[in-house]
Amino acid sequence: MERIPITHNGYEALKKELEHLRSVERPKNIEAIEEARGHGDLTENAEYEAAKDRQGFLERRMSELQYKLAHADIIEPINLPKDRAVFGSTVVLENSDTGEQVSYQLVGPDESNVEKGRISILSPLGKALVGKKPGSEIDVHTPGGRRCYELMEIL
Repeated sequence: MERIPITHNGYEALKKELEHLRSVERPKNIEAIEEARGHGDLTENAEYEAAKDRQGFLERRMSELQYKLAHADIIEPINLPKDRAVFGSTVVLENSDTGEQVSYQLVGPDESNVEKGRISILSPLGKALVGKKPGSEIDVHTPGGRRCYELMEIL
C-alpha cells in the first residue's frame, strides 16, 4: 500500500477541508440542485447542469481527500535527522549568486506554499535538496532558469 508522507499540520488541513466539503459545500450544492429542479425542464436548465457539475467535483475531491488521509504517513519534524535534508526538514539556503538566504520546509505537494516557506519534495528544488548535507552545493534547473544554492543548515 502506497504511503503518502505528510506533516501533522498538513494532515489536519486535509481533514478540515474534507469536513468542510461534507458539512457545508455538499449540503449547499444539494440545495442548489433542488432549486434548479424546481425551474422545470432539466434538459435546458443551465443552473441544474452547473450544480450537477459542482456535485461531481465535490464528490471527486472528497474521494481524493479520503484516499490521501487513509494512506497518510504522518512525519513529525521533531524526530528528523539534522545531518541531511529529508521530508519535513527545514533548510536554510544561500543563493550563490546574490548571497540572499531563504528558509524552506520540505513538505508534500498538498502542503506546499512558497509564500509560507514550504516547498514540495517533488519540486525541482525539493528533489535536489533531499539527502543533501549542510555545506552542499545545490545546482537546480527551475522553470525560471538555473539556480545555485549552498545548504547552510538544517533546522
